[in-house]
Amino acid sequence: MERLIVSEIIKRIQREDCFEAVSEDNSFTLKIDRYVPYVCGAVHDGHQFRKELWDKCLHTGYDRWFEEDPCTKDFIASHPIVIAGRDSRFEYDLNRDPENAIFETAWGKELWKEPLSEDERRVSLEKHSAFYSVVEALMCKMEEKFGAVVVYDMHSYNWRRWDREVPVINLGTTNVDNERFGKIIERWRHSLSELVFPNGLEATSKINDTFFGNGYFLKFITQNFKNTLVLATEFKKIYCDERRQVIYPEMVSAIEKQLQQKIKEHADQFYSMHKPEA
Repeated sequence: MERLIVSEIIKRIQREDCFEAVSEDNSFTLKIDRYVPYVCGAVHDGHQFRKELWDKCLHTGYDRWFEEDPCTKDFIASHPIVIAGRDSRFEYDLNRDPENAIFETAWGKELWKEPLSEDERRVSLEKHSAFYSVVEALMCKMEEKFGAVVVYDMHSYNWRRWDREVPVINLGTTNVDNERFGKIIERWRHSLSELVFPNGLEATSKINDTFFGNGYFLKFITQNFKNTLVLATEFKKIYCDERRQVIYPEMVSAIEKQLQQKIKEHADQFYSMHKPEA
């Protein structure tokens, strides 16, 4: 993996280079092993938190971990194109628009002991902007090259805060074109329902049951790239103990190994259905 400035990452995308890089400020990674008509993303995978903000933050490392999406990059790591955040959403949230990316409160609790300075906010928002400049360049190249693209937008969610039974996988689709893409969305939901877990848990999968696909990553791509479908895919945190901050590696591995095949198969189905006519 190389460390590259954002302008160099964009140049390499425009040249259709294959590379793996971390941004110069260490805020996100991008891997392109080969150019295929699908992208995998994990915007909430990161746990980094700028040291100069430590003393200002009221939330503990565990508080932050609890609301992040650990291991979501691991789920998709084997795929040819993977973009992932490395910073905690508590510094700035890549899945919110720039005006709302820096929390004042987080999940009902004040976040900062004192307001952030303009310089502190600027540093975080510049990283948010840099990430989306790369997303824009990547999706421009993908639509230019393939005409139709699908993005697997991977997340996880805390199930213990719900007072009802919730699905193992939830797809959020309220901000995508369901009339155009409804059949391929249902194929993704059904494919995920066939996952097999080491503990025998049934892989229930539903659409818009717990979350609705309102994230900025999905909206940014959907609004700017009309031939790209973003599938906001939320896994219930069955792969860890939310309360003890313990990851279950056998569950992470089982999900990752099955998604190696399932994402590839689904992406092939998507492209066969939606690629431009010759």
